[in-house]
Amino acid sequence: MTSATRPDPVTTETVTDAVLSVRGLQAHVAGQQVVEHVDLDVAAAGVTALLGRNGVGKTSTIKAIMGLISRSGTVTLDGQDIASLPTHKVAQLGVGYVPEDREVFSGLTVSENLRIAERPGHDHRYGLVYELFPELKERAGQAAGTLSGGQQQMVSLARALLNDNRVLLVDEPTKGLAPRLVQEVGKVLARAAEAVPVLLVEQNLQVVRELAHHAVVLTGGRSVHHGPAAEFLNDPEATQRLLGVHTGAEGAA
Repeated sequence: MTSATRPDPVTTETVTDAVLSVRGLQAHVAGQQVVEHVDLDVAAAGVTALLGRNGVGKTSTIKAIMGLISRSGTVTLDGQDIASLPTHKVAQLGVGYVPEDREVFSGLTVSENLRIAERPGHDHRYGLVYELFPELKERAGQAAGTLSGGQQQMVSLARALLNDNRVLLVDEPTKGLAPRLVQEVGKVLARAAEAVPVLLVEQNLQVVRELAHHAVVLTGGRSVHHGPAAEFLNDPEATQRLLGVHTGAEGAA
């Protein structure tokens, strides 16, 4: 990524009750720098949106936090430094991850996909999962690879919600879904955020408008905006400059 042009932050907001804090995050894939310098805080309640144009490093930031790609900088979970931990240790500490492309085990049943996500020594919230996704209970014996895209997204979200996580990292949950399913996923995320704070990467700004309290915006692998989500989305100049879309108080792109 190039750092020739680095816009000044639009708004800087200090999150005093952050459950997850990132400072000076850098990340590399195959020797190429994909995250240059990201600072962000995930509030201890509700949804924090991670926004930006395609290719600016949103997914790479999520993967770096999880330890899925090489990273440096500071990552703290409830004050504990986790930047040097491998992915499985990060997950064991309570960081749930819903990947962009769902990544269900296609040859396993729905029930097996859920059981394989169980963390030993923790209560497993099957009641919540089946309340949010009754269809998964009905399809418990069906191979996950035969499900529709929307149903596979339900499995992916359910795996993250199954454990008593301290924060969820959710990457593009409505990508490729029909409008009806987008609404359903949005409702599920709203319910999930009542139980656990969420860092959400999402391109659908209407979903962001309905869910997010805080927003962090990336450009060129760097965080350039931290502030209230509604304030950012209601600023047509800022959204046009940083996201390439026009949105404001009258509606969302």
